[in-house]
Amino acid sequence: MTILRRTAVLAGLGLSVVLAAPSADAVELPKPAASTLRGPAAVATAARTYAAFWNTGDPVLARSALAENFVDRTLPEGRPQGVAGPIAASAAFRAAVPDLAAVIDDLIVADDRAVVRLRFTGHFSGRFQDLVGDGRAIDFRAVDVYRVENGRIAENWHLEDNLTLLTQLGRIAK
Repeated sequence: MTILRRTAVLAGLGLSVVLAAPSADAVELPKPAASTLRGPAAVATAARTYAAFWNTGDPVLARSALAENFVDRTLPEGRPQGVAGPIAASAAFRAAVPDLAAVIDDLIVADDRAVVRLRFTGHFSGRFQDLVGDGRAIDFRAVDVYRVENGRIAENWHLEDNLTLLTQLGRIAK
């Protein structure tokens, strides 16, 4: 197991301490509510690791799930391509919904592909663009299709229910 080492400087004391943080291998991966697995276990593991990233926001999990040459085939405007894109998106969304949770409703694996139905929940208590959260509940779904190569997601096509999300955030009137 690889241990990620981080250095923290204790404020005011000038002491440097090495802290060990758990690696992606140490995280319990989310279990899908339903699954159909007709492909390599590594494909399901990559999909579950990426879901764990969305559930926690931990960029170590994104880097573990995504290939170095990862391509987002449905890249939203303004989001960087590659691994940096989902990490930036997660950080921005967690600024709006700090208690964001993601669960896998369904995982389908066939050969080198995975289809994942995700459900995101939380409370809008932060900031989203010019909106300030008031604690209202957020509950929306997304569907992702992954192509996995060498145990990591090389390509992603995704569709989020942004109409529901933007209505819940108050951006779009009911």
